[in-house]
Amino acid sequence: MFRSNRFYPVLVFALASFAFSQSRAQQTSPIVDQQLAAQTAPQQQTQQQRAEVLRQAQERVKARRHLRDQQTIRDTYSHKYEVYFGGNYLRFRPGNLLQHINESGWHVGITDYAFGKIGITADARGYYGTAYTGRNPYGVYQPSISQYTFMAGPTVRFFEGVHWGWTAHVLAGVGHGNFGTGTGGLPPTLINLYPDGNSFNLAAGASVDYNLSPALALRLTPSYLMTRYGSSSQNNLGWQGSVVYRWGRQ
Repeated sequence: MFRSNRFYPVLVFALASFAFSQSRAQQTSPIVDQQLAAQTAPQQQTQQQRAEVLRQAQERVKARRHLRDQQTIRDTYSHKYEVYFGGNYLRFRPGNLLQHINESGWHVGITDYAFGKIGITADARGYYGTAYTGRNPYGVYQPSISQYTFMAGPTVRFFEGVHWGWTAHVLAGVGHGNFGTGTGGLPPTLINLYPDGNSFNLAAGASVDYNLSPALALRLTPSYLMTRYGSSSQNNLGWQGSVVYRWGRQ
């Protein structure tokens, strides 16, 4: 009974100490939270300010790039004239009964953009190849042939970019075919070649330009060329690779 009476005061003191510590913790916790919030708020505000500064800097860079690109486009496509030259490839049938052959050659042209994005083009081309006539009693099996075209027509620029430009053209004119120059004086019709002479020519193509500078570009043009030799039409496909030079800024 004596031991129990001594134990109660100790127990009461322990419970009172625990209750007091809990009360102090509850009173201290809001203060600590406020201090932590006060320390965290400037950090969050600083991060937001940095993000806003970075966003504004990126917008300024984009705006300057856009203005620079617009100025480059104006410098590139404000030229009134352009001249182009380069090499050709054409898949051509030299006679109605003969197989298609590969022809290569040259081309040169000039365009006057007198109507903004619409220009007038004058174009000249030369094609050269070897015809395969098969066996014949004349002993002429692989004569060389050539043809030349002189055409003009509209060119339309339908895309103007910093690095790339797209144009399309339709040209019409006259062509001249030399099919008997390699036969040693034999009339070409005897070995199923077309006769020498002039013909109507029609060409259509779409070009892709890669701009090296506002005045200089490289051009690739898949093209179609219709010719009429021997009273028949030939539908020929090919391509052209060109160097383009622009001048005469408007």
